[in-house]
Amino acid sequence: MELNKFIGTKIKKFRESRNMTQDELAELLDTTRQSISRYENGERKANQDLLFELASIFKVSLDDFFPVRNLYDQTNIIRVTPENVVAIPVIGTIACGDPILADENIIGYRYHLKDRLPKGQTFYLTAKGDSMEPKIPDGSDVLIRMQDDVEDGEIAAVLVNGDSEATLKRVKKQGDIVMLVAENTNYAPYIITEHNPARILGKAVGVSFDL
Repeated sequence: MELNKFIGTKIKKFRESRNMTQDELAELLDTTRQSISRYENGERKANQDLLFELASIFKVSLDDFFPVRNLYDQTNIIRVTPENVVAIPVIGTIACGDPILADENIIGYRYHLKDRLPKGQTFYLTAKGDSMEPKIPDGSDVLIRMQDDVEDGEIAAVLVNGDSEATLKRVKKQGDIVMLVAENTNYAPYIITEHNPARILGKAVGVSFDL
């Protein structure tokens, strides 16, 4: 089931189990009944702030809105709550000239325990194609820590094609030459030049994908 529809179904279930009407929930959220209906039908994405409010209203935890995904430390199940998680945006198509985290670039969120994240601002970029396989499978979400440079040999999210396309590549530096190299040897290196520019967005620090 699509995530927006799954979350919408959970919102409706929690509302109805409390004998609450859409109008009553709308009043608590300072919105309209039509908006509540769109959230419950999966037609409108429930953002982080809304989910936090709903968790408080329904007296549930944030993870109750999502498919079961237990997070473990060495000995105990960690209960995910609005206080100990943060929503990391997943970036889709990059609009030329827009900031990387502009609302129109964000297609969803992944949720992390705050103390499990690297320092600095982070976002996810979805891998497209097989250029970084087998290390990064097609369709996986790669966690990026924002920084404008990386060390030789590190994997980075890089803007190319006039800042209109974000790609994942290993950065190779040889003297004054900087290349973007795919893990898949079927792809030729991308050599950064004045006429073939690129801009590093950040360093890849983790990868998530569904089996």
